[in-house]
Amino acid sequence: MGQNLFPVRPFICQIAIMSLSDDSDLELIYGVHRADLRRFLIARVGDAAEADDLLQELWVRARNVAAGPIGNGRAYLYKMAQNLVLDRLREQQRRMARERRWNDQETDFTAPGIDPVDRSQTAEDQIIAREEVQRIKTALETLPEGARRAFELHKLRGLTHGEVAAQLGISKSGVEKHMAVAMKYLRRALTD
Repeated sequence: MGQNLFPVRPFICQIAIMSLSDDSDLELIYGVHRADLRRFLIARVGDAAEADDLLQELWVRARNVAAGPIGNGRAYLYKMAQNLVLDRLREQQRRMARERRWNDQETDFTAPGIDPVDRSQTAEDQIIAREEVQRIKTALETLPEGARRAFELHKLRGLTHGEVAAQLGISKSGVEKHMAVAMKYLRRALTD
C-alpha cells in the first residue's frame, strides 16, 4: 500500500507552470526544464562545457526578464536559448574575422604615433641566407659529375626522371641512383 500509483507531484507542477503569468515564474519554468534546455544547447553547440555556459547565461537572463506576461514560458525559454546560441555563433565569426585581419601579412595594425612593423629581413637574416646559398652552391659544385648533372636537370630545371635519363643517355634507375647520391651528399655537406 505504501506505493503511490499516480505521480501526483509532476502533474501538479505542470498545472502550476501552465497557469504562470508573471516574470518571476519564468525561474520556476527554467528549474523544471533545465535538463531539457541543457540537452537542447548541447545539441546546438556540440560541447557540454559551452552549453553549461549558455545555460548559466540563460538563467541570468530569465531572472532579469523585464517583459510583461509570458503566454508560454517554456517556448519563451527555448527561444531565448536559441538566440543565445546564435549570439555565440556570431561572436565566434566576428572573432575569427578579426584574427584573420590581425594575422594578415599585408595589414599593419598600429596605433597613431607608432611606426609600423618592418617585415623585411634583418641584416643578420640576409647574411645567414647568403651564407646558406653559398654552402649549397659549393656543395653542388663538389658533387660527382653524373650526380650533379642529374640533380640540376631534375631539381633545378624540373625535368622528370625519364626526361633526365633520355637527355643523359642513361637508364631511369641510373638517374634515381644519381639522385640518391646527390641528396645524400648534399645532406651531409649542409649539416656539417
